Amino acid sequence: MEETTDRIIRASEIGQYLFCARAWWLGAVEGVPSAHREEMDAGESAHRRHGRRVRAAVILSRLAWALLVLALFVAILAILGR
Repeated sequence: MEETTDRIIRASEIGQYLFCARAWWLGAVEGVPSAHREEMDAGESAHRRHGRRVRAAVILSRLAWALLVLALFVAILAILGR
């Protein structure tokens, strides 16, 4: 009996299969490399850059909220300290 291994199927794979089942089969089952590797690499690089920017935006947003809370705290202390 043939042993099966659990394999994670990514959303991009499903999209590739829906777009062209033959292309998915050639890559996933037969191991034939894509003819569009350069474009795929550029897309992966763009996604990584976007992910870094999103993480930076989240960090800056949290920092802004923390500074706002700190400013309110200082303002309240200044008002009460008069």
